[in-house]
Amino acid sequence: MNPRTGSRFGHISRRSAMLAGALTLLGMPFTSHAGEYPDKPVKLVVPYTPGGATDVIARVIGQKLSVSLGQPVVVENKAGAAGNLGAAYVAKEKPDGYTLLLGALTSHSINSVLLPSSAGFTMVKSFAPVAVVGRVPLVVAVGPSFKGKTLAEFISAAKAKPGGMNYGSSGNGSPQHLAAELFKRQAGVDLVHVPYKGSSPALNDLMGGQVDVVFDTLPATQSFIKGGRLRALATATPQRVLPEVPTASEAGLSGFEVSSMFGVLAPAGTPAPIINKLSAALKDIMAQQEVKTALTNQGAMPVYTTPDQARSQINDEVARWAKVIKESDIKAD
Repeated sequence: MNPRTGSRFGHISRRSAMLAGALTLLGMPFTSHAGEYPDKPVKLVVPYTPGGATDVIARVIGQKLSVSLGQPVVVENKAGAAGNLGAAYVAKEKPDGYTLLLGALTSHSINSVLLPSSAGFTMVKSFAPVAVVGRVPLVVAVGPSFKGKTLAEFISAAKAKPGGMNYGSSGNGSPQHLAAELFKRQAGVDLVHVPYKGSSPALNDLMGGQVDVVFDTLPATQSFIKGGRLRALATATPQRVLPEVPTASEAGLSGFEVSSMFGVLAPAGTPAPIINKLSAALKDIMAQQEVKTALTNQGAMPVYTTPDQARSQINDEVARWAKVIKESDIKAD
């Protein structure tokens, strides 16, 4: 006990002062407390290859986050296993705010349900959500072989020959696949699934007449729609994203709203002050017109959510797709 201060920690203060003096004589810096976050570069992991929409979004946000945090934010691509490799890597990192994930949260939510033993993470337990920063809308698109003009005409044609029409997707268990299964249930139609290894071959076969319809992202389909090679029957969005294309609800299929969600996650257990600092920075960043334009150019709708809102939306996403997977009896490849 220190007789002057009444504190038993007086000897610690004296020892700190002696250490500080010794280090000063040696020309070395001394701090008596941990530095404020962040005091070194932050890693922003993208679980896909460079050049895709997720990567572009990460680099735009990462550059702005560097300015806001006063430390470099380094984008690192860790592709593999449909995004699972990079997501699992971040989930296992130290929860100190220095390794973050810019993930495709819809895909990760699906994978965590469809591949529970091999994904390497669960969306509910493995991460501390920071913010949802973007949504990529899905479009119901047909090729030249379908002569109808509206979504109602397509649904009528599909009902007229159950199992006689098919849809292409970018792979089994992809958001495009599950969106189509949701569409089947809501529209009351029977379509046959034709999985591909990515959107490009599925869209090529749609334009060639080998499949009848796709439920794919706006970035993947937009150039073909504008070029007249595909026809958009509806967007799975609450509001129009293509002025000339109705939403699914406007086209007669109420409640069919599907988008791919993107956001920033930290490993579970990351302290709340760090999450809140990152959240505040992202709130300011997502309000900048330059950032909004950059995301819009990638076909993404820029958004911002608080950490609590992000967690709620992720939980809803997991529950939604778990239900579709179970009811449609979808199995991993």
